[in-house]
Amino acid sequence: MSYVDLYMGGGPLLAGPGSGDAAAVVFGVPFDSTHSYRPGTRFGPDAIREAFNNIEVFHPGLRADLEEVRIDDLGNAKHTVSPDVMVEMVGRITAELAGGGRQVIILGGEHSITYGSYPAFPAGTGYVVFDAHYDLRDSYADARLSHASYLRRIIEDRGADGIVHVGARAFAREEAEFLAQNKITCITDAEIRAGRGPALLQDAASVFGGVYTSYDLDVLDPAFAPGVGNPEAAGITSRELLDMVGALGSSKVLGADIVELNPLFDSGATAALAARIMSMTIAANL
Repeated sequence: MSYVDLYMGGGPLLAGPGSGDAAAVVFGVPFDSTHSYRPGTRFGPDAIREAFNNIEVFHPGLRADLEEVRIDDLGNAKHTVSPDVMVEMVGRITAELAGGGRQVIILGGEHSITYGSYPAFPAGTGYVVFDAHYDLRDSYADARLSHASYLRRIIEDRGADGIVHVGARAFAREEAEFLAQNKITCITDAEIRAGRGPALLQDAASVFGGVYTSYDLDVLDPAFAPGVGNPEAAGITSRELLDMVGALGSSKVLGADIVELNPLFDSGATAALAARIMSMTIAANL
């Protein structure tokens, strides 16, 4: 029995049959047990699917029409409230899927899921993360494995050389110190506002043979993305983010996750943006 057979608990929900070999495989992780502000991101995977099924997926600029592309949706992983169980489960599922030659898209759920998914890709895979927060705390709320510390755990395991952090604007002193000590490559919120984000990101990602991208939707200003677990004021615009998603088109995106969507606080705008990110990520790598 494969890990996909063992752990996946739901049926496929993405509409549209497509044709030929699958360009991407999708699965959801309905997990938010380490939330620290607004619970509900466990409902994110299905909200992203619903939005994806109701937006246009024709990308003339990328010469791609996803209505003609097969995307395999495996449904959601089984529910657990244990971070350790979740990380092990996500890691095993991702490792099995990553070896199949298809792009892997993971729908969250809170950001701690990335501690399971990204390390399942080969060493040397770059990690590009869009996030209002650095998530570099040693521990938070008496837990060393949470959405606020997952990236520190990744760096402790794999080092900081492959990390590119984009858009942070809210962090603790200990995170700033860890960031400087480990010389983590950053594209700042100020650089994005100055219009330099796409060029800087394209340059930073060009050194990797393949990348894994992680989109924490709170990188966006709450005016554009109200439905997130930990909103932070004065963020980037949806256009600024999508321009950077487009800039990654010249890189081979092996996998991606979209996390921290909280539909309990959403107007529908956040889910639509998440669906657009997924659509562009797949289309740019056809």
